[in-house]
Amino acid sequence: MKKIAFAFISAALFASCSASAEQAPPYKQHPNEILLVGNKGEDTLSFIDLTTGREIARRDTGKNPHEVAISPDGRLAAIVSYGAQHIDIFDIAAREKIETIDLAPNKRPHGIVWLDDGRIIASTEGSDSIAIVSPPTGEAQTRQVSQISTGQKGSHMVVVTPDKNRAFTSNMQSGTVSVLDLERNRKITDVEAGTEPEGIAVTPDGKTVWVADRRSDSLYVFDAQTLEELTVLKTGKFPIRVAISPDGKTAVTSNYADGALGLFDVASRKPKGQIKVSGTPDSGQVTILFSADGQRLYVAETELNRIAEIDMIEGKLIGRLAGGTNGDGLGIARAVKASHND
Repeated sequence: MKKIAFAFISAALFASCSASAEQAPPYKQHPNEILLVGNKGEDTLSFIDLTTGREIARRDTGKNPHEVAISPDGRLAAIVSYGAQHIDIFDIAAREKIETIDLAPNKRPHGIVWLDDGRIIASTEGSDSIAIVSPPTGEAQTRQVSQISTGQKGSHMVVVTPDKNRAFTSNMQSGTVSVLDLERNRKITDVEAGTEPEGIAVTPDGKTVWVADRRSDSLYVFDAQTLEELTVLKTGKFPIRVAISPDGKTAVTSNYADGALGLFDVASRKPKGQIKVSGTPDSGQVTILFSADGQRLYVAETELNRIAEIDMIEGKLIGRLAGGTNGDGLGIARAVKASHND
């Protein structure tokens, strides 16, 4: 009887641990951070406390929110309204919307980058352009919006080199990447990148650009200055996003049709394995985002309304976080207290 009782208790404990790992366990090395999730199925932004794994707030956004960018000081979050033509700015500590930036005549913003000089760059797919938003200036704290035309169809995602001189957009319907000069506000050229490129990332040293062609299951690597195609790597099925680790050593693809992550060594430009997340396309796996220390990777399982958390040191799934409907765009910021004026 004692053996049976012990076995029952052990099984119960194992089941309990497994269940909690599938929900939202606190991670032993979590810093005090907030995960922001754009819920495109319900027009909201979720604020998730990563020390507890619990959602602490959910706020309304513009229509069909997608990508998220965090301000250089970590206090604000910008989220695009893909179903409209504006960007919402949220105070992260107060968890409130404080500004809406009209991008007209640019339309359908999707990708977004907040530069350390205060400019916000958004790919505006509906107008085949990128929008460049200045920092607020003067007593009225007004912003200026300019644009650079890509002249390409489906300018969906955008990345910027660390020196802030060049932006790259993945143009899904044109099968190209546009190279844009942010100093002179003009397009430099377009580079062929497969059939339907979408995911795009630039290495922290600014030397290479990695582009995922989701139709051919390929990962293109270009020299960011000469634009030479350095190699083409085979990926898992339907690679929809690319992310580079903060230390610049690992490239990761989000393989939508596999429900898995592909891992690639940046220096050698060779594959180095994969990590299973759901293992099925039914999860709708899209956006991936590294934590600042590179130890964790967050994966939007859009169709299941949850965010998977991956331990990149161990190379395994460690938990899942509940969000809103069709959560996709992701951002991470240090948790800070609201000021007395908030």
